[in-house]
Amino acid sequence: MSGPKPAESEAARSTPLGLYDQPRPPSVTAIEIVAVALSILWLGGALLFFMLVPGDGDTSVDSLRFLMTMLAIFMPVGMIWVAATAARASRVMREESHRLQAAIDAIRQAYLAQNQRGALSMEPSVQKKLDEIVEATRKAETALAIFSSVREREAAAVPRAMAPAPSAPAPTGEDGQTSLELGTPAEALVPPPPASDFIRALNFPETAEDEEGFAALRRALRDRKSAQLIQASQDVLTLLSQDGIYMDDLRPDMARADVWRQFAKGVRGRAVAPLGGVRDRSSLALTAARMKQDPIFRDAAHHFLRKFDHMFAEFEAEASDADIQALGDTRTARAFMLLGRVAGTFD
Repeated sequence: MSGPKPAESEAARSTPLGLYDQPRPPSVTAIEIVAVALSILWLGGALLFFMLVPGDGDTSVDSLRFLMTMLAIFMPVGMIWVAATAARASRVMREESHRLQAAIDAIRQAYLAQNQRGALSMEPSVQKKLDEIVEATRKAETALAIFSSVREREAAAVPRAMAPAPSAPAPTGEDGQTSLELGTPAEALVPPPPASDFIRALNFPETAEDEEGFAALRRALRDRKSAQLIQASQDVLTLLSQDGIYMDDLRPDMARADVWRQFAKGVRGRAVAPLGGVRDRSSLALTAARMKQDPIFRDAAHHFLRKFDHMFAEFEAEASDADIQALGDTRTARAFMLLGRVAGTFD
């Protein structure tokens, strides 16, 4: 009594029928049968020929005649079998070609089915990573929206007491013209923010609960030049996000502090090329296409580049190497690297 049959393996069950379990071709096919029939017919005809044709009475054996006779008898038989062999080889090649095509189709179907199953049942790690990216994008957009409302409230909450007092009427000269004196704007009375607050503001708050980030942003917005750069940075970050380009996704090559200092001193070209450390081809291509097709985006990008250039020239004079490296890792600096490379600033 035989034991239980071993269970088929998963690979054997998943293998499509007709790929490896092909039936062996018969040893004798119609081609061989036709070849045998033609050979027998030819040999029978040759035998009848020599039996019915009367001889000349010469019984001597001529080697040349014998050789020619054998060739006349057996050469056609050999040609018949050469043709049969070629026909069988051609048939085998066609069968193998069909079998190979079936295998390719089966592999393609299995690949598509596997991709469909993978799309339906994605690995938890990949799904978790995608969820994190979506959540980070949502938080960045929320932070930008909150920043806009905070900036508007800060602009509206400037104390009226800081507004310049109306100047007294200037005396009128002999020619009847009044000499006017310019009042000092309120922004000029506000000192520039500390380097730490300025750098933190250029990176924008991480989330809506980032109280320290919003506090640094409010302090930086009190300075007029800082507020202009932050506003320009917010504009380009919002426009870039419309194409799915987010600064948190970029991983640029960080340039050394001395390269940033050379840029602040007006050096351009290959000497400051490391500042264009963004290598993401898709982001570069999308940004370049947007620069060519969208005049609003192009104007906003050039305005941002000018503001960043002017700001950094002043920031570099008093900043340490650590401050410059920290500023270079902000979202605003990454946007500058991306737009600067697309605009040819570092060429």
